[in-house]
Amino acid sequence: MTSASTRVESTDGVSLAVFESGDPAKPTVVAVHGYPDTHTLWDRVVELLEDEFHVVTYDVRGVGESDKPVGRGNYVIEQLLDDLAAILDAVAPDQKVHLLAHDWGSIQCWDAVIAPEFTDRIASFTSISGVSLDHAGVWLRTARQRPRAVVQQMLESYYTAFFQLPGLPEFAARSGAIDAVAKFVGRFGRGTGSGGPASERTEEDMINGLELYRANMPVRLSNPVPRKTDIPVQVIAPGSDLLVSPALQTQAPEPFVSDLRISEIEGGHWVVADRPDLIAELTRAFIADLPS
Repeated sequence: MTSASTRVESTDGVSLAVFESGDPAKPTVVAVHGYPDTHTLWDRVVELLEDEFHVVTYDVRGVGESDKPVGRGNYVIEQLLDDLAAILDAVAPDQKVHLLAHDWGSIQCWDAVIAPEFTDRIASFTSISGVSLDHAGVWLRTARQRPRAVVQQMLESYYTAFFQLPGLPEFAARSGAIDAVAKFVGRFGRGTGSGGPASERTEEDMINGLELYRANMPVRLSNPVPRKTDIPVQVIAPGSDLLVSPALQTQAPEPFVSDLRISEIEGGHWVVADRPDLIAELTRAFIADLPS
């Protein structure tokens, strides 16, 4: 895999590390990682797509080679969208891009997909193990329609409540507990011959990423403002995901996405690292099936 590294400055001066592979003249796929990963989560997927696409990955603010601002306000979704817009301006200023995202990358990209200012920038969106916080907030309020699914998701979301506590999550990151839990969860749904950890995770990366949960989840889930989109969306939902249930991933967006494709697959939360060939295949097929 040949990858060129560049720096892109966001609206608040934070410098983001951006990595490009493939021919810039070809359609652009921008892949966004989640927590507690870096852009290296996508390395094996990039290798499978770079012959057909211009593939762009980047380290989300606070992790990897990107700047690491201090303070919760630096991690609100609105700022993450400014980061994404700055990257699109730099790598694909004159074309719509195909978004591909996992976990927290998916959460922030959902907001881009439903934001009017991104309508002319995004051709499609493939979401893996993530959901719009606004859509999730509405879905959770319909518990009487699907009590078992909602209870299951509430149990699986234990860690999001833990991350709101002061001090303890930081201690868990420094002690290696967060990384150990992530690796444990990653073993579920993993097929034979699958790889190791999704990406390199440093203590600093894990601590900074906690602010994503603190800055966004309480306010967005408690006061959802759901919006609709006509951008084609593919949801890839791993059946053995222990953090984001397939029910939440597939049901929450249904009322709000006019062109929604669902792919329920075997695999766990870190299926991107475990089954990169399948992720690349589904992404490629979805893009090929889009209207010209």
